Amino acid sequence: MNSNSTVLIERLKNKDQRALARLISMIENDHPDKLTIMSEIYHQSNNTHYIGITGAPGAGKSSLVNQLIHTLRQKNKTVAVVAVDPTSPFSGGAILGDRTRMYKHFSDDGVFIRSMATRGSLGGLARATKDAVRVCGAFGFDVVFIETVGVGQSELDVMKIADTTAVVLTPNSGDVLQIFKAGIMEIADLFVINKADLQGVQRLKNQLSEFIHITATDEWIFPIIETISTEGKGIEELWEAIQKHKKTTHKKLYQREHEIYELIREELLKEVQQMIEQDPTKQLALQQEQSDPYKLAKLWVKEWTEGRKPPNDPGKGSEHD
Repeated sequence: MNSNSTVLIERLKNKDQRALARLISMIENDHPDKLTIMSEIYHQSNNTHYIGITGAPGAGKSSLVNQLIHTLRQKNKTVAVVAVDPTSPFSGGAILGDRTRMYKHFSDDGVFIRSMATRGSLGGLARATKDAVRVCGAFGFDVVFIETVGVGQSELDVMKIADTTAVVLTPNSGDVLQIFKAGIMEIADLFVINKADLQGVQRLKNQLSEFIHITATDEWIFPIIETISTEGKGIEELWEAIQKHKKTTHKKLYQREHEIYELIREELLKEVQQMIEQDPTKQLALQQEQSDPYKLAKLWVKEWTEGRKPPNDPGKGSEHD
């Protein structure tokens, strides 16, 4: 790890938000020190509560997060928000809609807001989101919100990061059945009916209750919270439900196992991809329409594996001698 990364980590420990922003940028850009940085800060974020806010576009997720920030700051809790935005087709960066809605908190040292572009990620989350969230935890924020793009089935990725996931719905949106078809029930820890001043609240609540009855466990029964985020109504009740869920631990084992496998996949892919990119013959094969992708994938993984095996020690001989 170079000296600049070491300095940034020290500044992070001293609550320097510029160092925090710089480290997140390095992670987004897949800096060579990325894994070392994450290893260095891993044990600094044990007490942070990571909260996912997901749901269909237009459900009022940003307004809800904005109200939660206000409530938590009144309780003297520090808050970070990682808002995963669609990628701009022009700049490749995040479309900063979420940050403009939270402008009132920009001058507050107890709040940090960062938008991240999906950059084509099918998981509804930027590839580096998990690490960015953990860097915020290492900084020492009490709560980190992860607000997702809201693209339906791909939102399943949020459960790999958040300790608690709130799925936000609105009355008469017609998306409740689609959400359950997409498997969102598997990631939800609680449901929020936002814009609860609209008609159709009770109908939506009844639909949710039917599904919850089927999937509830002894450890956790999914609460349904009604909110009107534009008026700040129901926010205290929502925070109480989130705090209650924090005491459960049923996600931890899955998250740790998945994270280890995901990191292994990323590192192996980098090495195999590098081997392919450095070989003109392989590059040519990639461009040929008649190339069999299954055969090439199997062949190149085998070639990479063989290339990593240490040569036989002539002094010891082979097992067939």
